Amino acid sequence: MKIFIASDIHGSACWCEKMLDAFEKSGAERLLLLGDILYHGPRNDLPEDYAPKRVAAALNSVKVKILCVKGNCDTEVDQMVLEFPIMAEYAYICADGKRIFTSHGHKFTPETPPPLCSGDILLGGHTHVPVIRDCGYFTYVNPGSVSIPKENSHHSCLIYEDGKFNFITLK
Repeated sequence: MKIFIASDIHGSACWCEKMLDAFEKSGAERLLLLGDILYHGPRNDLPEDYAPKRVAAALNSVKVKILCVKGNCDTEVDQMVLEFPIMAEYAYICADGKRIFTSHGHKFTPETPPPLCSGDILLGGHTHVPVIRDCGYFTYVNPGSVSIPKENSHHSCLIYEDGKFNFITLK
């Protein structure tokens, strides 16, 4: 299964559209969103082209392909305008013989992981910094941020296919 993974859109319509274009071109079967979809949060500046209503409309147009977990900036009022579930704190995905624990990343981190088995993957966003890191018995993966990259990183996403993660830079 080919999965397109993105996090931290934060209401940026232009970066959401670029992400959806990359998703379409990738041929992935599912779009996995790791939270912080519509609101920019009190610690971030407004992202470029902040337009949460446009982001909601764009994502709703592909709602049947979206899997999503809740970010620390996502609320019940966001769920009222999004036509796919966003309020799950975490989800397990089993693909290509791997068990992937997905969450936004503000509660479950490499330092505070959930119960994981050897070989599992901890997938989360939140930090806005792309990374793939061996943490001993599990691997930590972060796609970075669609709209507000940090620590000199790029606007980025991930593709998961055949048991491997590959970064995509949005332009």
